[in-house]
Amino acid sequence: MDAAADPTVGELSEGEVLRAILSRLGPSQAEIGPGDDAAVLTAPDGRVVATVDTLVHGPDFRLAWSTAYDLGWKAAAVNLADIAAMGARPTALLVALAMPEDTRLSFVEGLADGLREACESLAPGCTVEGGDLTVSDTLTIAVTALGSLDDREPVLRSGARVGDVVAVAGELGAAGRGLALLFGRFRDAAGRPIPIDAAHRDDPELVAQLRPAPPIALGAAAARAGATGMMDVSDGLVLDATRLAAASGVTVALDAAALGDHPESALSGGEDHALLATFPQTLPDGFRAIGRVVDRGEHPVLVDGSPHDGRGGWDPYQDWDAGRG
Repeated sequence: MDAAADPTVGELSEGEVLRAILSRLGPSQAEIGPGDDAAVLTAPDGRVVATVDTLVHGPDFRLAWSTAYDLGWKAAAVNLADIAAMGARPTALLVALAMPEDTRLSFVEGLADGLREACESLAPGCTVEGGDLTVSDTLTIAVTALGSLDDREPVLRSGARVGDVVAVAGELGAAGRGLALLFGRFRDAAGRPIPIDAAHRDDPELVAQLRPAPPIALGAAAARAGATGMMDVSDGLVLDATRLAAASGVTVALDAAALGDHPESALSGGEDHALLATFPQTLPDGFRAIGRVVDRGEHPVLVDGSPHDGRGGWDPYQDWDAGRG
């Protein structure tokens, strides 16, 4: 694209960049939407579920691998999953962008497209209702997601009870395998990220990593079906099941045979954003049984009756290689 037709954000005013973003986000669903000092949102039962997640160039994504659309989609998806994990229905996103001055306007527009289409696909009725723009040497996307419980009680990670069925909705392990593929195949001899070639751009495991599609609607479905505990599997099944077990004072006993064709990556891979939930007996459609809740023992998580070593999962403080690209 001609540079004159695709200016950088440093060549434009904040108002011009903001108008370009708003033109791509679709109609507001709020009482007062973008354009004022703050949005005015309805809270159907007087309560608001809120969460925030930040994606930073380096530890959270590499521009050599992620398109602007990928980043917008993923920034929405990871936050929507946290709302769903409380048994809530996502209602709005607030997005803050900190961008280098040489960021092209087309990049910002692509990011806005990803945000809009993730909401339309994963959580219809949820839209971007506000945010902030600023300049930074490091591209950073901070999203606050809001949701409604619709007169239900929240489903907490502390509610699992002995005898409950442990179940999951969504993929396990694919995003972790996608990350391994990125680091194993798409780096040069010096370890710097290189672009993904067209032949691999639609690889299902890369898509699971770059554009995750959590089963957002199943969070509220799980709450309606009587889920006792639930959480988003963002850092790996064993690590997140350990958190659920600790909060509930129980042990989670998993069945490796129920984890699919890649049980080890299902156990240790991160960033799937599946929903891990516990139910007294009957599972709602979309959930599959992967274990049982048992009395608290020496270990918080068992796999086929044996303690898992706990390795794997994603910890940005431990796993970031300090690289960019």
